[in-house]
Amino acid sequence: MNVPLWVAAPVIVLTALATGADLRTRKVPNLLTGPALLLGIGAHLALGGTSGALGALAGAVVAGLLLLPGWLSGWMGAGDVKLMAAVGAWLGFPLGVYAALAALVAGGVIALVVAARHGVLVQSLRGAFLLIPGAPGGSARTGPPSHAGLRFPFALAILAGSLFALWRAR
Repeated sequence: MNVPLWVAAPVIVLTALATGADLRTRKVPNLLTGPALLLGIGAHLALGGTSGALGALAGAVVAGLLLLPGWLSGWMGAGDVKLMAAVGAWLGFPLGVYAALAALVAGGVIALVVAARHGVLVQSLRGAFLLIPGAPGGSARTGPPSHAGLRFPFALAILAGSLFALWRAR
């Protein structure tokens, strides 16, 4: 699966711009994600016809859905989900799914680093373990642990996941 430059370049620019905005403001702007999503689907329609557009749409939907539980649980912002959907539109299916999964892994690594840096790594790991259904001492609670005030710009993880997916597809 070789990714053409007309796909790779917009993904890199989009995720870099989103990461910059997220680092500065802790928000991924809708003025970036909305047009990027539409342009991704439109570019695939123009260059790949209906099947290209459907692949872009599938990439957007599945990539966005993979991050949706994180937003519903309060672990990330809606802009992160929309950014992942826009990346999925550009990368299409299944490459957009690979990028989303890699972004989740990158986000986990970043979260471990942030927790360790703030001295709450053990507490964070214990809290994550207790969220597992059936874990000894666990509960049915949902949502972020009580020390969830430690946040980081998830667009950085999406940038890393996107770069990984592009690298794997070369």
